Amino acid sequence: MSETGTPTRDASWRASSVSADLSFLLARSNALSLAAGNEALRPFGLRVRSYPVLALACDGLRPTQRELADFLRLDPSQVVALIDDLEGRGLVERQTDERDRRSKVLVPTAAGRRICAEAREAVLAAEAAPFAALSPAERETLAELLGRVAFPAAD
Repeated sequence: MSETGTPTRDASWRASSVSADLSFLLARSNALSLAAGNEALRPFGLRVRSYPVLALACDGLRPTQRELADFLRLDPSQVVALIDDLEGRGLVERQTDERDRRSKVLVPTAAGRRICAEAREAVLAAEAAPFAALSPAERETLAELLGRVAFPAAD
């Protein structure tokens, strides 16, 4: 029953042909996870799209904008906009790349490191709700499997 007392069609939807489609299941799971992640990141002025940019900078990787775009599978213009926002808030800086002086790398500021650490805790806590139906071992297995899909072994 729905909140209004009318019968729901949830069981019918779950039995539909798309319910066994991996792409659909990933997209639906992703939507639920994104909603939880964005809600958790809101107090920090971050979103699921901007958080990994800050986190990768805080990991000390000194990524270029192109490397970020490739890794995150985003259009370079989207990455520029995300970096511009983070830089405008004083969370990251663009510095000259020592490997190629024509390129810029992304480095965190002290404020960026602090916000990232706090946001990381909030994101980890937010993952509990969308994945509550899974045991810790199942979540670990899911992470391993998705990692293999996201980062296929080189031939």
